[in-house]
Amino acid sequence: MQLIDASGSFGKLRKNLGNKNCELKPEHIRAIQNVYNNFYEVKKVGDDELAVQIFDNSDFGYYKVAIERPSRTKAQFTDEAVAQLRFDKTLNEPMTWAFATYGEHIYSKLPQLEKEVLHWCEKNDIDLAAKKRKILCSPAHWEKHRTLMQHAQSLQKVIGSDEHYDFNVLKERVEVVLKAQKIRLSASEKNAIHGAITCYDETAEKVVAKKQKLSGDKLNKLLHCLECTANQLPDFGYYPSSNKNEYIIYQSESDLRDSENVPLKESIYEYLLREVKPHVDEAWIDLEKTKIGYEVSFNKYFYQHKPLRSIEEVGAEILALEKENEGLIMEILNLK
Repeated sequence: MQLIDASGSFGKLRKNLGNKNCELKPEHIRAIQNVYNNFYEVKKVGDDELAVQIFDNSDFGYYKVAIERPSRTKAQFTDEAVAQLRFDKTLNEPMTWAFATYGEHIYSKLPQLEKEVLHWCEKNDIDLAAKKRKILCSPAHWEKHRTLMQHAQSLQKVIGSDEHYDFNVLKERVEVVLKAQKIRLSASEKNAIHGAITCYDETAEKVVAKKQKLSGDKLNKLLHCLECTANQLPDFGYYPSSNKNEYIIYQSESDLRDSENVPLKESIYEYLLREVKPHVDEAWIDLEKTKIGYEVSFNKYFYQHKPLRSIEEVGAEILALEKENEGLIMEILNLK
């Protein structure tokens, strides 16, 4: 691919055409056609001359690589965190207002209070789609969240309100208590409770998403797919555990997720080792999220740095301007 920078090739119009005051003269057009038809490079010498460079198509391509970091979660059952489970996160503001206004009556008299609740939403510029309006005014939905809060309160009574810096241990403890109290919760309900009582803390332990057995053909297929060795698997999110042929996959922290643009002609893995690992040692690549893109940036290839003027030169110009201004002021005041 040939890139032609003809931004400096123009001549002034004798008369402006609206906001336009420049045009391509015949000699400029001939010069552009010549380098285009003959497909050769030109090194820019002056500001008003052409600059031409030739590239492979792959020079403009890049891998957009997802860089993941493990979630480190601190957990604590507090009254405030548990109380928030009473409300749907997506409808938190209107539900909080409705409960603060009507209290427990919201569960038994919601059909009669529906108009008032929706009127408050309109009055406070809370624009809800028809589906959300229906959910907000659904007694079953309110009851579902109250029940979830009550289950969390039951867990709090047994587990207590201490801070936990290893969410993996607390998660197992929650499962034991739920089983002992014969409480059945769906995966989404458990996630809602976990989300309410947790927050990121860099001093906490890494959160384990799952453990996976990898050996034989299964391991070889993974290594072939990732184009790496077994020792390099941690850089792709597979960490060996203390058990033979078992690997830990940590939960990624979405707020810390980053992306890097790696040129197509470079190795993604070598880029990780060179540009990422020295700064964030526990980061890994999620190759499944990798995308390929292309970008043509003229500034990147044609920008020419112009050194700043020396301090002495700038200082002399400032002093000269001050003297000139002083003379003008004296002339205006008729003091000269």
